[in-house]
Amino acid sequence: MPKLTMSVAAQTLRLAEPFRIAGHVFETSDIIVVTLRRGSAMGRGEASGVFFLNEGVAQMQQTLEEARSAIEASEGREALRAILPPGGARNAVDCALWELEAQEADEPVWALAGLDQPKLLRTTFTLGADTPNAMAHKARAYDHARSIKIKLTGDLDLDIERVRAIREARPDAWLGVDGNQGFRKDQLPHLIPALVETGVSLIEQPLARDRDQDLEGLGSPIPVAGDESLLCLNDIADAVGRFQVVNIKLDKCGGLTEGLMMAAEARRLGLGVMVGTMVGTSLATAPGFVLGQACDLVDLDGPTFLASDRSPSVRYEDGAIWAGPQVWGAPQSILV
Repeated sequence: MPKLTMSVAAQTLRLAEPFRIAGHVFETSDIIVVTLRRGSAMGRGEASGVFFLNEGVAQMQQTLEEARSAIEASEGREALRAILPPGGARNAVDCALWELEAQEADEPVWALAGLDQPKLLRTTFTLGADTPNAMAHKARAYDHARSIKIKLTGDLDLDIERVRAIREARPDAWLGVDGNQGFRKDQLPHLIPALVETGVSLIEQPLARDRDQDLEGLGSPIPVAGDESLLCLNDIADAVGRFQVVNIKLDKCGGLTEGLMMAAEARRLGLGVMVGTMVGTSLATAPGFVLGQACDLVDLDGPTFLASDRSPSVRYEDGAIWAGPQVWGAPQSILV
């Protein structure tokens, strides 16, 4: 068999406008793209790392260079889980291996993963934190969106005003909120009733990731999703009794291989499953679309924040996302 070779390239993506969450404002997104080649087959994977763990491009590049020999000599995705820790570096290689295998087997990635033929997935579209009026205006402009995720900052009264303004602007939309670790435990008894009143359906990561125990016995009528607290497969067991939904992101867990394992384990434990993404191009989003076929909730709007995307790209229509194999994960017969 021909030798596996790896190349790694870095790129800075510019956002169409600044994007604010609790504790951070994004204007650009730095990414790596890993390309694997074996004979005539090629696979690609994109990752931006985990910003709240300070995993950036330089760290991912160093991790991959240190593991290059082991990666190029590895026997596939399962071996990769022993070579690299969870995170963006492993995600980029894992996704590249999936696409490489799809070409070699002449089957699309979804078939290799044992999934049914993909379908359009309803996805959330995210509103960055801003003034209530500005967020309501943008919510109206999201006339294509059937599901909206609202970034909150932990400023309790202002956050409640934000949600009320958006609900008034979009009485028809499914609404979820994302605290990005911005709240304290003592704020939740005031926040949650206001969210119930405005018809919010999901609360994502309200507390800091080292305060998960404060969610025990919360009894929220709105499901609480863990994001920053739940990085990889080993964290799923700790979600029970604290979170009702697991938000899987491939940059956190280290790729589609572990993401599928996380989804299965969450289901086994009676938890809901969500797929999210960091800000990246369609190349980063397409593997999440595959995982999304096995999820209850989908948050895959990352490319919509960019000034420009890759081509071919994922497609958004009527509040849903479609990522065909031409974007990522195509069998060799489609490419010829």
